[in-house]
Amino acid sequence: MYDSSYNEFDGLDGLDVEFLIIMLICIALISIADYLINSLIYYQASKANGFSKQAYIAWIPLVGVYNLFLLTAKGDDDASVRAATKKNVLIYVGLILVSFIPFLGIIASLGLFGFTLYFTYRLFYRWSGEPGRAVLYIILSFITFGLFYFIYGLMKMNKPFVA
Repeated sequence: MYDSSYNEFDGLDGLDVEFLIIMLICIALISIADYLINSLIYYQASKANGFSKQAYIAWIPLVGVYNLFLLTAKGDDDASVRAATKKNVLIYVGLILVSFIPFLGIIASLGLFGFTLYFTYRLFYRWSGEPGRAVLYIILSFITFGLFYFIYGLMKMNKPFVA
């Protein structure tokens, strides 16, 4: 006979639900800490490297990535740096939007990963001044799940770029 009192949580006991809730709380806390540290790094680095007027953008969720591209843009004058930054932001947003399309999303996600990795390398390069160190710092960031990036960024955020 058909049992109409099926509950989707019947397969989960109390310990599983508690563990799930604790994990969600931990993920939320780590995400908030990640946002705050990234915003602080981009804000202070922007102020230290001559982008004081745009530094506040680092604190705006989802838009703060503009400061990463601003800090790593190549250009001789202010107009060329801003143009390169806007181009990179548009590419970034385009890759995010395409990543939601089935099948193309996998390729776009890989492209987004590589794009972000390159600009993180550029940021490390501008802080350290050496390509070998920048690659090493990227590798250390992967090994430590981003912890090295946060520590190094917090150490260098108030200093002008070397390269």
